[in-house]
Amino acid sequence: MKKVLLAGVAAVSLVASGAAIAADLPSRQIEPIAPVVAPIFSWTGFYVGVNAGYAWNSNDDTTVWGNGVSYHSGNNDDGGFTGGGQIGYNYQFGQFVAGIEADINYADLKGKSISYTVPVGYFNGVNALGGSHSGIEWFGTVRARLGFAIDRALVYATGGFAYGGGGNSGTFSVASGNNSYLFQADDKTLGGWVVGGGVEYAFTNNITARVEGLYVNLGKSGNITPVGHANFVNWNRKDNEFGVVRAGLNYKFDSF
Repeated sequence: MKKVLLAGVAAVSLVASGAAIAADLPSRQIEPIAPVVAPIFSWTGFYVGVNAGYAWNSNDDTTVWGNGVSYHSGNNDDGGFTGGGQIGYNYQFGQFVAGIEADINYADLKGKSISYTVPVGYFNGVNALGGSHSGIEWFGTVRARLGFAIDRALVYATGGFAYGGGGNSGTFSVASGNNSYLFQADDKTLGGWVVGGGVEYAFTNNITARVEGLYVNLGKSGNITPVGHANFVNWNRKDNEFGVVRAGLNYKFDSF
């Protein structure tokens, strides 16, 4: 009986000493896993893209006159497809985004008109015919952009330099007996200005889409070069201006 009691006391003592040793060991509690926080989107970086939309112009009258003979073409309010590409850079500070962008675009804005006016008795058996192409076939811009970002959405204003051409030309011919005269208007690249604004949204960290509107004014054009011998003394055309509404898709490179 004594042996049994002694064995029991020894077992209890052994268990108690083991518990005391375990209490002295360092804790092995597992640290909680930190929550994963998605990185904040930034508009900073270079981008390239494409655009497509609709453009329309409103060019004023064209008049050629001299020696009592006049040629007149009416207004040309033409609209058509426009499309091209752009490249740019944005820098975000706080919720504001500043950037610069350049684009080059095709524009189907070339209207046609034909008319003539010859006074009675000016020539004997005279034939006179005039024709013109008025509009823009291509244009480009170099613009600053300033916008306000709400996470992945950006509302911006834009403005800067514009240039274009390819669609302004005119001819006027007069034939009388064995004499004929041809006048050809110069087709020049014009320069002017552009303003506008738009909304852009980043669907991923690299893909953004936008809708924007622009007003482009390429100034006044007006030159005529005589071929042969005649005394036409004036060519006049007013502002070359047009509006653009277009959508764009950009690939944004990672910020650096």
